[in-house]
Amino acid sequence: MSHWIEPVELKGNNITLEPMQRQHWDEMLGAASDGRLWELWYTSVPSPDTIDQYIDNALKNRDEKGELPFVVRLNDTSQIVGSTRFCNVDNLNQRLEIGYTWYAKSMQRTGVNTETKWLLLRYAFEHLNAIAVEFRTHWFNQRSRAAILRLGAKQDGVLRNHQKFPDGSLRDTVVFSIIDSEWPAVKNHLESRLSQS
Repeated sequence: MSHWIEPVELKGNNITLEPMQRQHWDEMLGAASDGRLWELWYTSVPSPDTIDQYIDNALKNRDEKGELPFVVRLNDTSQIVGSTRFCNVDNLNQRLEIGYTWYAKSMQRTGVNTETKWLLLRYAFEHLNAIAVEFRTHWFNQRSRAAILRLGAKQDGVLRNHQKFPDGSLRDTVVFSIIDSEWPAVKNHLESRLSQS
């Protein structure tokens, strides 16, 4: 099956996004353990009990749906500090989402997210010729919502009762996007932020 997005490594000044592999499980779990991120009720981060299923699902979606999961690795120490992916890929309409993003607690608010998003957005708009890139997050994930807005994305709306959690609770999903005509200004904004970090 032909996919719009093929596995690629994206290298920045401080981080490299590597296509996720099964052998990354130990380092990914180490990153998630920094802050015990799986205890955050409004997000999905692998725990010691779910890391295998998390990676299996990511690789299955890569093969079947054309998604591309990455690990986020620091260039200076080679340490994996998080994960992200291209998901909800719409080949026909050249749209995709950047999602499933999480970082070790010690990496949050450090510039890692800005560089990660810059690498992904640049690839999406300049190599894949995407017409729009979406971001989605839980209504109650205020930190994520603020981070998405800081990137330069605009809020499109809220999908009420969008998803069911295993405990039966329902998620309202906030949808943001950047469209291709906005990319030059967003790129300048992100590169200015990176030069100051």
